[in-house]
Amino acid sequence: MMRKSYYQKLALMVTLLTVLLAYQKYTSREKEPFPEVTFIKDSSIRDLSDFDPNILDKEQWLKLGFSEKQTATILKYKDMVGGKFTSKEQLKKCYAISEEKFSELASFILLPEAAEKGDSKRFTPYGKKGIMISAKFNPDRFSVHDWLKMGFSEKQAEAIIKYRNYLGGSFISKEKFKECFIISPENYSKIAPYLLLPENTPENFRNFAKDNTVKSRIQYHIFDPNQLDLEGWKTLGFSEKQAITIINYRDRNLRGSFKSLEDLQKCFVISAEKFQEMKPYIKIQEKQQEKTDFSKTDLNTITFKQLIEFGLDERSAGSIIGFRKKLGGFMNKQQILTTYNINQDLVQKLISIAPLNISNVPRYSLVDAPEEWLKNHPYFKYSADKIIFYRISNPDDKKIWKLLKLKPEYEERMKLYVK
Repeated sequence: MMRKSYYQKLALMVTLLTVLLAYQKYTSREKEPFPEVTFIKDSSIRDLSDFDPNILDKEQWLKLGFSEKQTATILKYKDMVGGKFTSKEQLKKCYAISEEKFSELASFILLPEAAEKGDSKRFTPYGKKGIMISAKFNPDRFSVHDWLKMGFSEKQAEAIIKYRNYLGGSFISKEKFKECFIISPENYSKIAPYLLLPENTPENFRNFAKDNTVKSRIQYHIFDPNQLDLEGWKTLGFSEKQAITIINYRDRNLRGSFKSLEDLQKCFVISAEKFQEMKPYIKIQEKQQEKTDFSKTDLNTITFKQLIEFGLDERSAGSIIGFRKKLGGFMNKQQILTTYNINQDLVQKLISIAPLNISNVPRYSLVDAPEEWLKNHPYFKYSADKIIFYRISNPDDKKIWKLLKLKPEYEERMKLYVK
C-alpha cells in the first residue's frame, strides 16, 4: 500500500510540474518587438531658441532633428490629445520622442511642466459624442452653432471654423475637409455622404486659398531683420509667439543680429516656403559700429562685446566678466590680472588705458556682512562660517580679524571689500 501511495504522489507531482512548465511557456511568449526609434543628429539644435510645440508644422519638427515618421507620429499624437499640447509632461509621453531627445529640448519648450487641474477635460475626445446628420449640407455655410447641433463640442466647432478660415473661407473639397484634424476618420465617414463639396481639391488650390488669404494681407517691403521688433515680425505674417521666438533667436543665440540670410533661414519657426517668400525683400545692413573710447570706459561696467572689440578672445572676456560678477566689482586693477585664462599682455594694456570706478562696489564690515554675501564672495567664502560664529560673541571687527588668524596676503585682499 505504501509503495502504491508513493507512486500516486510521484505521478501527481510530475503532472503539476508539466502544467506549470506549460503555463510558464505560454505566459512568457515574447511579444512582437516594437520598431526601434532612432533620432537624426542635427547640428541646428545648437541654434535652438524658445518655442511653442503647438505652432510647429511638419517642416519645423524636421528642422528640430526628427525623421519623417517621427514627425508624423508627433503630429498624430497632438491630434489625439485634442489638437494641443498642454504641458511638457504630456509631450514627453509621445513615444517618438526619446528621453535623451526630450531632455535636449525641454528647457526651450514654452509649456508648463505639468497640466493644470482640469486641463485633461478641456477638450472632448473624438467620437465620444454621437454625430447627428439629417440632410446634405454645405460646411462652408455652417456656424459654430450648426456644428454644435451636429454633436461637436464648442472647442471642436471653433477649431473647424478656424481651419476653414485658414483655407480661405472654404473647405474647397471633401479631400480638404477630411484633413481637418478635429474630425476623426469615424466621424468623417458618417459626414462625407452628406457634404455638398467636390471630391478632389482643384490643382490651383495653393494659389486660390493660401495665396488669397495670407499673402493678400501681407504687404511686403524691403526690410532689415535686425531692425524689426515684435510688431514688425507680426506684419510679415508671423504669430506673436513665432515673432518672440525669432527675436529671442536673434538676440540670444546670435548676440543681437543676423549676419547673413543663412542665419535667418536657420530659425526653425521660419519655414522654407516662408523664407523664399520673404527673401527678395530682405536686406541686412552692415552696421557701422561706433568705436569704443576705452580711455573713458569703466572697467567695472565694460561689456563682453567691448572686451572682444579691444582684442580679447571670448575665453578671456568671459573670465573677466565672470570674476567681476563674483566679486561684485573690482577694487583695484591688479585684481583683473589675477583672473584665470586671460591674455595677460592684452589685459595689462587695457588696464593701463581704462579707468576704474569703485564707488558702486558693495562693501561691508565683518559684523554686518550678509551671510549669503560672505559664503559666495571668492575672498570670504572659506572663512565665512568662522566669521559668522565669531561675531555672535565678538561683535567687533578688530577682534574677529585677530581670531581668524589669516595669512597677511589673504587678510589684505579681504579688507579691500570691508568698510
